[in-house]
Amino acid sequence: MPGWSSAATEPSVFPVIVNSSGSLTCDENRLLFTFLDADNRPVGSPDRTASVSLFSLGRDAGAAVQTAAGTFVWGIENERGFYVAQVTFPEAGEWGAEFTTAVAGGAPETIRMRFEVATSSPVVRVGDPAPASDTPTGASVKGDLARLSTDPHPDPALYEQSVKGALAAHEPFVLIFATPKFCASAQCGPTLDRVKPLVGEFPSVRFIHVEPYELTFLDGALQPVQDAGGALIPAESVFEWGLLSEPWVFVVDRAGIVTASFEGVVGADELLAAVSTVK
Repeated sequence: MPGWSSAATEPSVFPVIVNSSGSLTCDENRLLFTFLDADNRPVGSPDRTASVSLFSLGRDAGAAVQTAAGTFVWGIENERGFYVAQVTFPEAGEWGAEFTTAVAGGAPETIRMRFEVATSSPVVRVGDPAPASDTPTGASVKGDLARLSTDPHPDPALYEQSVKGALAAHEPFVLIFATPKFCASAQCGPTLDRVKPLVGEFPSVRFIHVEPYELTFLDGALQPVQDAGGALIPAESVFEWGLLSEPWVFVVDRAGIVTASFEGVVGADELLAAVSTVK
């Protein structure tokens, strides 16, 4: 649909869909987006409202299939903000998003963009059984968590149990794939820090942190294992869970079924609500 995303005037902000390529698929999705200014600086903030209307460009580019409000969440507190919208795509293909945003006291602005919705995704989805990944625990490094985690202040509780062990014990758990030291998005540390306070609030729920890349302990610190091209090598559990990016948080119930999935950024309220359902 040529010209669908063109605007009559140059916008002052530009929307960015944060979901990794291929993670948006048919059915229900958690759409994560933000806005950048002309200098490529993030401008998402609590006083900026946002909503999104979705158009199936291959079917009817003139009729919105759904309109959803964006709920603001901090990715990095007081520094980088995002919006979460719960949406449903009835079909795969080329889609259009029409974002409407305004700062407090300002006029609303509407900006359009195109994106793709895939037929399926390799990522383990809500409703799927959790893969029984044999993730490393503190016992594997004799309690020396500096050899296991790049978190500068690791909580030992996050390394007491493996995913495989939690599933075998029928324990509900929260699984956090994050690498504070080597994170490409800079969201791993803040996401992990957002999860940690819940450990004491939910004693019946396991919390498991997994580094998503192969690491080796060298010269007193964890270093990434790289391939011939210098790229980081994903850990086996990353392939088992089908991850396309990091960080990623999953919530799993006692039956071993994934009940919530959060890519990139998770708000404190939505995480608390998800964990409360499996405690």
